[in-house]
Amino acid sequence: MLYQVSHGSKYFGADPVFEDVQFEIRGTEKITIVGRNGCGKTTFLRCLAGEMNFDRGTVSVVNGTTIGYLAQKVLEHEERTVEEELKTVFERVFTMQKELEELEDLMSRDASDRVLDRYARLQEQFEMMNGYNWESEMRTVFTRFGFTDADLGKKIGEFSGGQKTRIAFVRLLLSKPDILLLDEPTNHLDLETIEWLEGYVKKYPKAVVVVSHDRMFLDHVTDVVYDMEYGTMTRYTGNYSSFVEQKKNNAERQMAAYNRQQKDIERLEALIEKFRYKKNKAAFAQSKIKYLDRMDKIEKPEGADEKTFHVSFTPRVKGGEKVLSIDHLLIGYDHPLAEVTLNLRRGDRLAVIGPNGCGKSTFVKTLMNLLPSLGGSYLYGHQIEPGYFDQQLAQFSSGKTVLEELWDEHPELDRTEVRSVLGRFLFSADDVFKTVDVLSGGEKVRLSLAKLLLQHSNLLILDEPTNHLDIPGKEALEEALKDFTGTILFVSHDRYFISRLATSLLLMENRKTEYVPLSYAEYEEKKQGQTAVVPAAERKEPVQPEKNEKRLSPEGLRRQIEKIERRITEKEELLEEKRALRYEPEYYQDFSRMNALDEEIDQIHNDLAHLMNEWEKLSG
Repeated sequence: MLYQVSHGSKYFGADPVFEDVQFEIRGTEKITIVGRNGCGKTTFLRCLAGEMNFDRGTVSVVNGTTIGYLAQKVLEHEERTVEEELKTVFERVFTMQKELEELEDLMSRDASDRVLDRYARLQEQFEMMNGYNWESEMRTVFTRFGFTDADLGKKIGEFSGGQKTRIAFVRLLLSKPDILLLDEPTNHLDLETIEWLEGYVKKYPKAVVVVSHDRMFLDHVTDVVYDMEYGTMTRYTGNYSSFVEQKKNNAERQMAAYNRQQKDIERLEALIEKFRYKKNKAAFAQSKIKYLDRMDKIEKPEGADEKTFHVSFTPRVKGGEKVLSIDHLLIGYDHPLAEVTLNLRRGDRLAVIGPNGCGKSTFVKTLMNLLPSLGGSYLYGHQIEPGYFDQQLAQFSSGKTVLEELWDEHPELDRTEVRSVLGRFLFSADDVFKTVDVLSGGEKVRLSLAKLLLQHSNLLILDEPTNHLDIPGKEALEEALKDFTGTILFVSHDRYFISRLATSLLLMENRKTEYVPLSYAEYEEKKQGQTAVVPAAERKEPVQPEKNEKRLSPEGLRRQIEKIERRITEKEELLEEKRALRYEPEYYQDFSRMNALDEEIDQIHNDLAHLMNEWEKLSG
């Protein structure tokens, strides 16, 4: 047992955050802690990390165990360059390097066995700590998080809050603690980086404990789930989807057992009532009373500790069939970030995806006329009324109460109607009198969604609507949007949300855009099996047979096609093997080896393209 909490409890004042919990980290387990916002997950992580203390209970940790914590906070030394900050991780390496140099100098004067042995032992430790490749490892992990080599020379204060979080994450990964504690690790990361991080965490050779609302990330990396509910924790083996199914089945079994016992109790109580006053049956009745007293009562399963909202977005008018036409629209600020051409029709649900900084938010702001276009045009269809959710504006501040904030925007509603809408978004009783300034991130998102609901738009343009929502909140929003009869265009990094909602995709990357008329699952399936597009100038077409060359017989053609199919399968298997190497330490710690591996993968893509081209010609 690497780490164990026994009967752990934490209180804020007299109120328990969690109480009498049992928690274990065994070996290299990848553990997730789930639960609604505010249930104490981050507090529990901080107790594990030693930033806070458990108020009651015992903690057992194997001697020498190092714990690294990615908190929801940024780096402190903003005047340092990124390189200076990251180098602090390797201070022990630098100390050992200096000692090795001193020993090398000493060996020129004293080549005794004692000195040579000391040098050999130190050199072995130095190699185990990747001392000869620390800089390559640093650059590889850093650039994997969307940075460039030039960013290493910039001061930390020059970066945005999200970028600082990513830098802190890089620093933590480079430190390689025995227990890695990650609080919302996928926040501020784009899809490509999240997918890389999944592979890294899954292959991490030590233990990991994660708090996250990214369900697909949890499915891909988790093998143990702790469910924090009603101040207690329950351990489940398996990934997130397995946990959801197990929890549902457990609740159903407990409810069935509870109902059976209640019927048994009712039957016994009826017998007792019937016979307790009859002289010849009184002993029988007394035995049944004692039996009921001794019975272990099955508790009725409590409702899920996950209050969530239940709403329906309804358009005021249906609007035209043609919702939005975009023709060579140039988006950007002082220079174009991308050019977009597409047509949206009623009922479409278009997800805009791509790496950070590619122009996704700029695109939707341009469509809402919050930014001027740099060229091209866009045109809304007949009676199309767009409604807009902005991830940044949703985190607004105001001295108004929740009730005033919504009512001021919709003065045509009476007090009962406003409170009814707020109630559907979980603002009940005195919650409506909180000022906006004191609301949590998730509460502000719910208030912004309440405003959007009352606009009754038939086109919803949403920029990262799931940010700050917990898993029940995301699921509630998914259900509301799935039932929406209008059109949706949304930006998101939440792959599970995209897969549940999107009917088509707009891919944005490297100043290019591509419209893909597929669901996210279909797109991923195609991407896994697709071949790289080789530029025409580099494409090597198969040598065409001479006109007088003898044509293949039907049997010879079949054998040739089967041969190519076998080669395609071999290449695809090799591609998966090479992709998996990206998560091995000897590659992600070595910048040059990683680049060479990427070139190999590109070549395999090219080989597959040639084989597929040949297969298509023969099969045609």
